[in-house]
Amino acid sequence: MPITINTNSSATEATFNLSKANDSLRRTIARLSSGNRITKPIDDAGGLAVAYKLQSTVKRTEASLNNHQNALSYLQVQDGVLEAIGEIVDRMSELRTMAADVSKNAADVENYSKEFLELQEQLRQMKREKFNGVELFAQEGDGAPSDLKFQGLNLSHTTSLASSYEYFDNPVQTSRTNQSFTKFGFGLYTHPSGEAADGSVSLNIINLQAILSIKNPNAFDSGLSAPSGTPTTIATRNTINLGGLYYEDDVSASADGTYGTNLSGLSDSSKINSDRLIVDITDISIEEFTNVIEKIADVRAENGAEQQRLNQSLRLQQNNLVNLEAAHGRIMDVDVAMESSRLARNSVKVQASAAMVAQANQMTGVALTLLQ
Repeated sequence: MPITINTNSSATEATFNLSKANDSLRRTIARLSSGNRITKPIDDAGGLAVAYKLQSTVKRTEASLNNHQNALSYLQVQDGVLEAIGEIVDRMSELRTMAADVSKNAADVENYSKEFLELQEQLRQMKREKFNGVELFAQEGDGAPSDLKFQGLNLSHTTSLASSYEYFDNPVQTSRTNQSFTKFGFGLYTHPSGEAADGSVSLNIINLQAILSIKNPNAFDSGLSAPSGTPTTIATRNTINLGGLYYEDDVSASADGTYGTNLSGLSDSSKINSDRLIVDITDISIEEFTNVIEKIADVRAENGAEQQRLNQSLRLQQNNLVNLEAAHGRIMDVDVAMESSRLARNSVKVQASAAMVAQANQMTGVALTLLQ
C-alpha cells in the first residue's frame, strides 16, 4: 500500500471501530443503570411491544386486586350490620316470649312494647348505613335511574322468597303465599379485561324491607268479611314491616298484597303509629320473628358465600399478577452478570480503539521522514 499524506484509511477505519465500540459501551451502561434489557425500541422492537401490553395488564390486575379488597371490606361492614340486626330481632323475639307470660299484666306488656318500638326505630335507622357513601341496604322503590343515591347500581331481577318464608294470607287459606321482592346488586368486574363474561361477582345490596317484612296478623282476603273490630285499612295489607320500611312512592289505594300498596292505610294508630311502626308487640306471633331471623341467616350466608367467592377470585388474580410480572421481567429485565461481562469487554474495546486511532493518525508522519 502506498504511503500517502491526503488519505489515511487506517485512521478512518479505526475511528469507525471506536464509534461502534463506544455505542456498545453506552448501551451496556444504559441497561445496567436502568435495569432494563430494552431501553429503546431499536434494542428489540417486538419484545418492547409485548412488554408494553403485559405491563398494561399488570397495572389493571393491580387495580382489580384493589377492587377485590374494597369489595371484601364492603361485605364485611354489611355483615357486621346484619349481625347487629340479628341481635335486635333476637331481642324482639325474647320480648314477645316474655310478653306471653300469664303473670305479666297489661302495664308490663306495654313496657315490653315500648322497648319493641325503640328497637324498630333502630332497625329503621340501620337501613341508612353506608360504606364510603355507598348504600349497604335497599328497599322497594330504590335504584331508579333518577335516584342519585343508587347511581351506578345494576338492578338485577325480581324473584320470590324461599319456601320457608311463605305464610298464610288469612285464617281460611289452605295454601301458603310467596311474597316477591326486588333484588338489588352491584356487578363487580373481577377480571382485568373489564368484561363480565371473563369474571364478575354480584354483590347483594340487601333488600332490608323484604328481610324485615312479616305477615300482617289482621290481614284478610278481600273476598271475605273483615273480622269484627279490624280496621279495614290495615286488614287489606298482607305484609307489615318491623322497621317501618315501605315503598315511599306507592300510594295506590288498591290492595293486592304486594309491598308498598295501600300506604295511606298505615296511619291507624291502634295498630301502626304515625312512624309506621307496630305499636303492640303481642300483635306479632313468635313464628314471624323466627321467620325474620331465618331470612337474616340466609342473607348472612349469602354474604359469606360472596366473600368466599371474592377470596377465591382474589387468589386467582394474585397468582396471575405474579406470573405476569415474571413474564414481563423475562422480556425487560437486564441480565446483570451478562451485561457486566459486556461492560468489561466494551470498555477494553473502546480503550483499544482509541489507542489505535492515535496510532493511525501518526502513520502520515512516515512521509515527513522520507522528505527530510
